[in-house]
Amino acid sequence: MAMVANRHREFIENLTELVEEGVIPMERIDDAVTRILRVKAAMGLLDAEASSFNAPFPEYGFGSEEHRAVSREAVQKSLVVLKNESALPLSKELTNIHVAGAAAEDMGIQCGGWTIGWQGEKGEVTTGGTTLLEGIRSVASDANVTHSATADGGDDADAVIVIVGEGPYAEGIGDNENPSLTEEEQAMIAQLSEGDRPLILVIVSGRPLLIPDDTLAAADAIVAAWLPGTEGDGVADVLFGDAPATGTLSFTWPRNKDQHPINVGDEEYDPLFPFGHGIQIEAAE
Repeated sequence: MAMVANRHREFIENLTELVEEGVIPMERIDDAVTRILRVKAAMGLLDAEASSFNAPFPEYGFGSEEHRAVSREAVQKSLVVLKNESALPLSKELTNIHVAGAAAEDMGIQCGGWTIGWQGEKGEVTTGGTTLLEGIRSVASDANVTHSATADGGDDADAVIVIVGEGPYAEGIGDNENPSLTEEEQAMIAQLSEGDRPLILVIVSGRPLLIPDDTLAAADAIVAAWLPGTEGDGVADVLFGDAPATGTLSFTWPRNKDQHPINVGDEEYDPLFPFGHGIQIEAAE
């Protein structure tokens, strides 16, 4: 399978030449094509009425409840609690919970790149699954959960969950010399941190985002949710103690952009969060 779509003719020509020269046997080509067609047939993609993105998946169970349960568990185990000042897990007995940030209700952001399209996109990129906001409302079903994409609202909230994150990207198009929380996100966190209630910051991203000192101080807990894909309820499971927090950093989280690249063993190793960092929290009883 050639993944570079705009160079497929070059690929076909080069592969044909290699087959004609005997470098690659035709049996090898037949085997590869057969395996691809077998999966497409099982997914229903070869049916006359099927479309590329909404075909039935009878044999493999793609999108089934069983598979979504596994994905939800993967989300739970991949989260990393970077900071926790007795704010997590949140109690399900809270009356009012306010969720802030556009990323809380955007499936495309939480899925990232390589979702249907190469670069992914914001919005409803795929059917099924739950956004982070939907997950919070489902797990904390007895609470009144409000939402605003900005710092508006939440005056009467018992707890505030701010969800921020990067837009989708893939490969070099996502290169950024200063991957950090935006000024708008920082201002939203600062405004919502006012008042006597915990503020939980959830970061949705494919890499560490730089966290300014004032933002770090404003949040009572910070969770790296990475890209949870379609199962946003897995994030809510950890926030409310239905699942333990067990994840740890598989790389170093830098303090500022001048530290990049930073790795364990560097002569001057002073990260914001070191390799292997992750606050462990037991599930609520």
